[in-house]
Amino acid sequence: MKRIFIAFITLSVCVCTITAKPKDVKKACTLTPASDGRITFVGRTSVNGDNVSFDWSGVYARIDFNGKYVALKAGDTRKDYFNVWLDTPTDSKPDKVIRISSADTTIILFDKADFIAKYGKADRKGTQRHEVIIQKRTEGEQGTATFKSIITEGSVLQAAKLKKRQIEFIGDSYTCGYGTEAHSGEHFTPETENVNYSYAPIVSRYFDADYYIVAHSGMGIARNYNDNVKGYYMPDRYLHTFDTKTDCKWNADSAAFKPSITVILLGTNDFSTSRQPSLKSFAGNYIKLIKEIKENYGADYPVLCLKARGDDVLFEYVRTACEKCGMENVHYMGYGDAVYSSQELGADSHPNYYAQRKTAMGAIPYISTLTGWTIKDSTVK
Repeated sequence: MKRIFIAFITLSVCVCTITAKPKDVKKACTLTPASDGRITFVGRTSVNGDNVSFDWSGVYARIDFNGKYVALKAGDTRKDYFNVWLDTPTDSKPDKVIRISSADTTIILFDKADFIAKYGKADRKGTQRHEVIIQKRTEGEQGTATFKSIITEGSVLQAAKLKKRQIEFIGDSYTCGYGTEAHSGEHFTPETENVNYSYAPIVSRYFDADYYIVAHSGMGIARNYNDNVKGYYMPDRYLHTFDTKTDCKWNADSAAFKPSITVILLGTNDFSTSRQPSLKSFAGNYIKLIKEIKENYGADYPVLCLKARGDDVLFEYVRTACEKCGMENVHYMGYGDAVYSSQELGADSHPNYYAQRKTAMGAIPYISTLTGWTIKDSTVK
């Protein structure tokens, strides 16, 4: 689960990098601050005046508007990729993938030509209500994004609020969607990381739930990949608003997001490079993380602890932590090697989309039982 740093990349996906200079934006357009209450953000964010900043994997915004033009004014500290859908469910291929790689840029999301291509020349749907969803597909290490304003031909309308069902996911590169779009044998590049193909959004779509993802590649419970960044593990990172900053604490009490369950998938990095932490340190840190979750959401709040495909000793570590934590409603399950095959791997031997779907299928019955959400006859995708 190694994090590979790459300074320069060659694109292998279709990425929209068309930008609109201020003079290109129509005078009749409306500029709406990103912090406007009619725009719904899902994920840990920080609001500063008109701006909304975030860096965790999978943070997404729902924007409703009318007209045949919508653009995003934004910036990024490094180079991030985003999935964008127009009037399309997020279990489908995104209409566009955009890249934000400068401090201040305006990206045309959809214009008149896009509406004609989608709805036809004679269709008047372009003047009606539309929904755009923008999802951060790369993780915090790739950059911190700031949405500054939405530019529309018509008006920004009230987007859908948070769904009734909400799930929190805590994990590492598996949860980030590391290499889900790569072929087996390829090494990691940021453009093949797609959190939307991770088990976490897949599970959430199945239950029609919104989700928060707190995940970082290479992160462990008591040992990070190959002993990188000693002394700073997921129980430390979980408390922060940003993945890559330690000076901004997350306040669950003041957040509108109130999950019904937290799912943890961690431990593979603890057992990486043929080494492992002691059971005492692992269980101690795992219990610390569970305690932090319980302090956020309540003593009887359900927590599901998953053991990833791989070292069987890891399952004993997870089981021991759960059984010794002394807290109610803490559960565990493990995936064996047969949950997916070696033919279903992406970058650096990580699970691709098909393997991630199988991972989701394994967790769904447990989540159903713990939340009371009914299993339904629908595709897991």
